[in-house]
Amino acid sequence: MAKIPTEIPFAKLNDGIAIPKLGYGTGTAWYKSGDDGSIDRKVVEGVKTAIKLGYYHLDGAEVYNTERELGVAIKESKVPRKRLFVTTKVLKNIQDIPKAIDMSLEKLQMDYVDLYLIHAPFFASSDEELQTAWAAMESVKKSGKARSIGVSNYLEKHLSATLAAATIPPSINQIEYHPYLQHGNLLEYQTTQNIACAAYGPLTAVTKAKPGPVDDVMAQLAKKYYVSVGEIALRWVMDQGVIAITTSGKEERLSDYLRAMTFDLTPKEVKEISDAGAGKHYRGFWQAKFDANDHS
Repeated sequence: MAKIPTEIPFAKLNDGIAIPKLGYGTGTAWYKSGDDGSIDRKVVEGVKTAIKLGYYHLDGAEVYNTERELGVAIKESKVPRKRLFVTTKVLKNIQDIPKAIDMSLEKLQMDYVDLYLIHAPFFASSDEELQTAWAAMESVKKSGKARSIGVSNYLEKHLSATLAAATIPPSINQIEYHPYLQHGNLLEYQTTQNIACAAYGPLTAVTKAKPGPVDDVMAQLAKKYYVSVGEIALRWVMDQGVIAITTSGKEERLSDYLRAMTFDLTPKEVKEISDAGAGKHYRGFWQAKFDANDHS
């Protein structure tokens, strides 16, 4: 197992909050279908392992049903709260965001989260509904219960509608992002609006979407940099200024992912992967919300 001394670097959001560029997700690998109040020790130990390795950016959500485990893991890790960057998201209780954040904080055993996100825009049937929800998010930030507020799975139309009435702009948009789902001009638009981007599912092209047109270039670059294709996939995301959220239940794999902090792809190599990825379309999440050929 790799022993990587390199710490995960930070990026700065539009509100001045520093966010680690690599985060550990408590969804996909650890998702629970329900919340009966019990604690899944496997989830707790998985999160503690990530923290031990230096993953201090911890990404949760009410819909994952793992907020209780995340809170327990943080307590048991003994790492000071101020050293951690904790994210959670609202979806199930989107109609009452003030209540939702209080419920999440109770489960997390915390007074605040570092980042609070609207998990998806699909609850809204109008721009006004997006704007009403965002106004509630602004109140959460003003209350001190979230240091930073943002969104997830938003497209340009959702961001534009939100910004039209916002007094505090979203700091970040967390989206499924990998070579087979590059979202057209979305990242470029976010840059013009000073909204950061975070990627979940960044390893998709080298895991569940294989085989595909990026396989050869990924393999060549992995050989060049003496890393796995997983680290190349993470680097492709990060070298575009995007925060990467990944997960695994295996300590060795999480340790190996930290090698992505030790090198950079060249702009030409990033473009090679992007160009190859454009030859295939694959969406791993929210498929029911999109036409099969919709690349947005």
